[in-house]
Amino acid sequence: MSTHEYTRFLHDPTLSDLELLHATYITHSFAPHTHDHYVVAVVERGAKQFDCYKKRHVAPAGSVVFVNPGEVHTGSSATEQGYTYSALYPSTDLFVRATSDVAGRERSIPFFRNRVVYDRELATLLSHSHRIFEGSSSALERESQLLWSLAQVIVRYADDRPVIREITHEHASIHKARHYLDEHYAENISLGELAALVNLSPFHLLRAFRNQVGLPPHTYQTQTRVLQAKRLLRLGISCIDTALTVGFADQSHLSKHFKRIVGVPPGQYLHS
Repeated sequence: MSTHEYTRFLHDPTLSDLELLHATYITHSFAPHTHDHYVVAVVERGAKQFDCYKKRHVAPAGSVVFVNPGEVHTGSSATEQGYTYSALYPSTDLFVRATSDVAGRERSIPFFRNRVVYDRELATLLSHSHRIFEGSSSALERESQLLWSLAQVIVRYADDRPVIREITHEHASIHKARHYLDEHYAENISLGELAALVNLSPFHLLRAFRNQVGLPPHTYQTQTRVLQAKRLLRLGISCIDTALTVGFADQSHLSKHFKRIVGVPPGQYLHS
C-alpha cells in the first residue's frame, strides 16, 4: 500500500460524459454529499468505510460499492493504512440506456439496494475496464467494455433485474459487421455506429458477434489490424508507419497487440 495519497480524475465526453476516479486515500475524509449520477466503485486495496442512509458500510478489497443518484454519503479509510479504489460515475441516462438495451425494451432508472457486494469477478471486470478507459484509443473497445460492465452490474444487482434476451442467430447482420471490420479495420468506429450499420442494438450485437465469431467485435478488429500489420512489415514498411496505417494510435499500441497475437514484437518480426 502506498504511503502517499494519490488521485487521478478523468472525464470522457466520448463515453456519454463518463467520469472516472482512481485514488489512494489515507487520511482524506469526504464530507456528506450527493451526486446527480451513480457511483460504481471497486476497492482494490485496503478498506473503505462510508455512511449512507444512516448506516455505516465497510467495503474491503475485492468488493464493489454502489451509490444511487441523490443519496447522501460520506467516505474515508476504514484502517490507518488507507485504501485504493477505482470509481466510475455513470449518468442516469447512460444507465437507463444500458438497462433498456439489455432488456430489449424501454426500462426505467435502475436502483441498487445493496451498498456493498463482494463479487471478485465483477470487481476484476471493473478494474480492467478502468484501465481500458484510461489507456485504450479504440472507440469500439472502450464503448464495448463500458456497456458490458454496466450490463453485468445491472443483471447481477439492480433491484428490478431485466431478463436478457435469448441470442438469436443473426447470421446476416454479423456477417455484415464482420465484413465491415475487414474492409474498414483502420477506422475508429464506435460500437453504436457498428450496431446501427447492421440494425442491431449495441448489447445484442456484442453478444451475437461473440457467439458466432468467437471474439467480441473490438478483439476481432484488433486481430485484423495485426494481420494487416504483418503484411505491411513484410513489405518493408516501418513500424511507426505500419501502426498508423492500420489504425493504431501509435507504435506502442501496435507493439503491445502484435506481441500478444504473434508472439514477438513487430521489430523482431520485421528483421526475422
